[in-house]
Amino acid sequence: MAQISDVEMADRLSRRRSRVIPLLALLFISGQAMYFGNVVAEPMRNVDAVRIGAWLVWALALLLLLATGGGLFRSKSVRALMEDDVTVENRRRGIAFGFWTAMLTAVALYPLSMVEDLSAREAIHIILTFGIGAALLRFAVLERRALRDG
Repeated sequence: MAQISDVEMADRLSRRRSRVIPLLALLFISGQAMYFGNVVAEPMRNVDAVRIGAWLVWALALLLLLATGGGLFRSKSVRALMEDDVTVENRRRGIAFGFWTAMLTAVALYPLSMVEDLSAREAIHIILTFGIGAALLRFAVLERRALRDG
């Protein structure tokens, strides 16, 4: 099998990233139905702590993906090729979109908390979910558009 060049590898990984990120975002957002469908009982059971911990690890991993653009386990030259100016700008715009989505979600939860009992954990969970999900989806849409336009 012939060795592929760094340029080819970076191109493949960039295209794969543009396909995988929207799926990760949709899985992350849709998985929240499971979290809120089974409200944590008082006192917290071990299984609840594991579930919350797993969600937090997943959220942190997605934030790391957003912060770095992926490809952490690739060579420095491949990472540099994957991180061109367009990708950096798309990621910046995705993160900004996620920030504004998180802020608007917090604003929407504020009046909701006056009529619906909402714990701090639930509010934080909702804000993080919408913020991270929106940032990932925006980044993925911009990346797919950039790759399609060539």
